[in-house]
Amino acid sequence: MSRIRSGVNRVTLLCAAVVLLVSGAALASAVAPVRERLPAALPRLGADRVWLGREMLGRWRDHGWWPPVVIAALALLAVLFLCWAAAQIRTGRLRELPLGQPGITLSATALASAMAERARAVDGVARAHVRLLGRPRRLRARITLVLEPDGSPEAVLRELARDTIAEARAATAPRVLEADVRFTTRRHRVRRTH
Repeated sequence: MSRIRSGVNRVTLLCAAVVLLVSGAALASAVAPVRERLPAALPRLGADRVWLGREMLGRWRDHGWWPPVVIAALALLAVLFLCWAAAQIRTGRLRELPLGQPGITLSATALASAMAERARAVDGVARAHVRLLGRPRRLRARITLVLEPDGSPEAVLRELARDTIAEARAATAPRVLEADVRFTTRRHRVRRTH
């Protein structure tokens, strides 16, 4: 995740938290048990406060412009939220890497396939899957390995870092390549005799 995207996420969550905290505290101050425990210096809402009286409701009914404006604002907020959520869900999958000369690129799928093939050649690995994520300048390889039942994760990780990941870093230099390795094991099938 880029720094800008991470910063926007943090600011959005901080603003939402502040709004919810302030509105929740204001509403809670109108309840008698909370109101009695608050220090005298803190502002609070009146317990008998009427949020929408008959006079105010009558004034709002006289103006026909506000329902479409409220609906449009809520629709806009919903669309912005959906766009933000879609940006969070987006996988960030990399398609191709530009190489030194203009017009020459390396397919990220080909690099991921080569890394998976090299990872499958490591002793103790039954299956390997590699996905390249991130941006062209900062790559992240998500490597999922299925180990044989007798495979040692420590030995596999050592050989993977020495060969497969080191070769991929050399191929993508001067870019930064981070590797995220996940292990699972293949279980023995239980044989039943009748």
